[in-house]
Amino acid sequence: MMQIPSSYAEGYKKARELNPALADSYIAHTRIGDPVMDAVVEELASLPQSQVHQFLSAGMDEDREGMRNAPRLLRDFFIDAPQPDPEWLDYNAFAPGVRAFQRNSVAVLSAFVTGVLIDGFSTLISKSFVQTGRIFDDGVRRLKQNNRHQMEIFWPGGLERHGDGWKLSVRIRFVHAQVRRLLAQTEEWDHDAWGVPVSAAHLGYAVACFAARTVKHSEALGARYSPEERAGFHDVWRYAGYLMGIPETILFTNESHALHIYQIGSMCEPPPTQDAIIMTNALINSAPLVAGIADAEERNKLVRGVIYPVSRGLVGNDLADQLNFPASKLPFPLFWYRLDQRIQRLRARLQKEGAKNFSTLLEASAYDDAGLSYRLPDHAHAERSGRW
Repeated sequence: MMQIPSSYAEGYKKARELNPALADSYIAHTRIGDPVMDAVVEELASLPQSQVHQFLSAGMDEDREGMRNAPRLLRDFFIDAPQPDPEWLDYNAFAPGVRAFQRNSVAVLSAFVTGVLIDGFSTLISKSFVQTGRIFDDGVRRLKQNNRHQMEIFWPGGLERHGDGWKLSVRIRFVHAQVRRLLAQTEEWDHDAWGVPVSAAHLGYAVACFAARTVKHSEALGARYSPEERAGFHDVWRYAGYLMGIPETILFTNESHALHIYQIGSMCEPPPTQDAIIMTNALINSAPLVAGIADAEERNKLVRGVIYPVSRGLVGNDLADQLNFPASKLPFPLFWYRLDQRIQRLRARLQKEGAKNFSTLLEASAYDDAGLSYRLPDHAHAERSGRW
């Protein structure tokens, strides 16, 4: 008899009427984390974070000498018994998706903040983030890390074994497992109501949104994809999700499957909670800071006049109202956004500002001269955790 976390009970019944197999799978995965990585981070728990960073850095680079004194499960993961490539992996299939991302990168990253993350954090995924507090203590860096991950997985060769897209995807797997471990130990986490922290269900749902909802929302903001590019875009995210430790039993296979996971997952999830309201509004208010806009008046004007209306246009009035988004005074906000983007593209073409636009994307991503950090959070609450 499947145990259904109480928060999902009502939505699950409705979802099961539409697609019983996928609804059953989604609920079953709310009780599943990542058994392989959960065991690895448990083994790392007693080590100082500086040593964890050194071992993970060596593992990412397949440095056998650097891994010589690493814990056994970590050595197995990187060196002795690494995760095999899935049979469906085809690096050549990524190329059209990579081209589409680079051509539409501004629309994609804009859609990610104003639509895709709102879709995701309107669910109980928000519980994990609000309870850790990280989005409030370091929200701008969080968004920049999201941008960095996308830029790297959609870089030619980024998902090959030594590419930064591969490394960042695997790093995310470690972070999720560590957060899962820390939250599970707190008194605040209600397993009976919410299932496992950072569950496989939520990760499968999230990566389905990152692929299918990004394409949909970015198209509403003016992006264009050929059928081959749409498929390639989803192939990139599918493999990134695999590297992030999402079980293939809840990992989408193509765009249609991703949309079904999003649809059924959304039905299973309860209506947005107070945590979801806090989380989504915090994300939107952090967006101008990611773009380097520090002036309070200019930031407020952008949030109220552009970001909220565009977000409402993408996710729909029903969800926007549930999240307490302000009513939009601008009719047809997506039309005006697309028109403004076309004017800006024309101006950039005339002024040859392509390099400037790319540098702006870099500034909105978490690049650091010190390179990638593989430190992990060492406390469930961000204000008590060391820097990672």
